[in-house]
Amino acid sequence: MPAWEAPDPARPTVPLDPLLPVRLLERRGDWGHVQCANGWEAWVDGRHLVAVPQEPPAADGPPTTAEDPRPLLARAEEALARYRAAVEDLAGGGLDGESFRRRTRGLRIGVVVDGESVWLYDPAQGRWVYGDGTRGSTYATDAGPDAGGDLGHAPTQVVSSDGGP
Repeated sequence: MPAWEAPDPARPTVPLDPLLPVRLLERRGDWGHVQCANGWEAWVDGRHLVAVPQEPPAADGPPTTAEDPRPLLARAEEALARYRAAVEDLAGGGLDGESFRRRTRGLRIGVVVDGESVWLYDPAQGRWVYGDGTRGSTYATDAGPDAGGDLGHAPTQVVSSDGGP
C-alpha cells in the first residue's frame, strides 16, 4: 500500500507490505495515520484500511458441518483448479479474452494460510472464516453494519474540538 510521511501526496515514503498489521491512530478525511506492527508510522489512503479484531476469534466447541473448514478448502481447491485450467487454455491459445472472461465469471476464491491458521473466503455466505485446524468461525463478512435495530446505546457523534457537535 502506498504510504506518505504526511497527509500530502507530494511526500511519499516507503510503501507498506501486504497484510501488514497496522493500528489507525488518526483520520483526516480519506487519510489515515497508522502505526505499523514494528512501531513505524505513516499516512495512507484510509479508504483501503480494513478493520479486523485484535486476534482471530476462538473456535469454541466441537466442529459442526458449518464450522469444519474442509468443505471450504475443497471448494477453494476446485475453484483454483478451474481458474488454472482456464489460464492454461488462454496461454495455449485455446481461449480468447472474451471466452476466458465467460469461463471465469463468478469464480471467487480467497485463501490465506499462515502456519496453523487459515482464512478462507466463503463466497456462498459472503464471509471469511478463520480456522485453526479442524474448527472454524466467521471472521468477517461482506455485509455492512445493519442500519436498523437497537444498538443498545446512543449512536456515536462527531464532536468538534470546542466540545460542541
